[in-house]
Amino acid sequence: MAERKCIGVILGSIREGRINDRVAFWVIRQLEGHGFATRTIDPADPDLLPVQTGDAAAIKRLRERMANLDGFVIVTPEYNHAEPGQLKTLIDSVTAEWWARPVGLIGYGGISGGLRALEALRIILAELHTVTLRDTVSFASPWRKFDELGHMTDPNDAAAAEAAMAVFAHRLEWWVDALADARHARPYHPEDE
Repeated sequence: MAERKCIGVILGSIREGRINDRVAFWVIRQLEGHGFATRTIDPADPDLLPVQTGDAAAIKRLRERMANLDGFVIVTPEYNHAEPGQLKTLIDSVTAEWWARPVGLIGYGGISGGLRALEALRIILAELHTVTLRDTVSFASPWRKFDELGHMTDPNDAAAAEAAMAVFAHRLEWWVDALADARHARPYHPEDE
């Protein structure tokens, strides 16, 4: 059996009572249903929370969690038309772990569904030498769509989201394969040659 490609699912919020967990549970189930293995990277995890203050040991743990992943999916809310500050700090805390990896973006929020945060992240992630998927999945008013365990409560919403996620997963797998082939053919960073 072929080894499953492993995707780091990065949560964007550290707020107490966050909806992030519900949306992330759904995303993880969807990715695993499309054949991926997943590894959760949660900035609220007590082992990673000190990344927010530049703690060297926490940044080392973050690097270890990001090591050998085939790609990433960021699940984030939109705060004030952008990504949460804690997510930006986590992203900025490492560099080489991002290089030549695909990143898919899943957003949620009010009426915009988090799309402004996702677009803001594209600029940041380009600077870190990632390839962001063109296709995104977003949820307007997710507090009305997901139960506590991350199941969508309306069958029509669920069908539409699952259809969007099928396209998303297909594109993610394509980029995972393409970039892995490229990294194996030639190191991404010139100093690694």
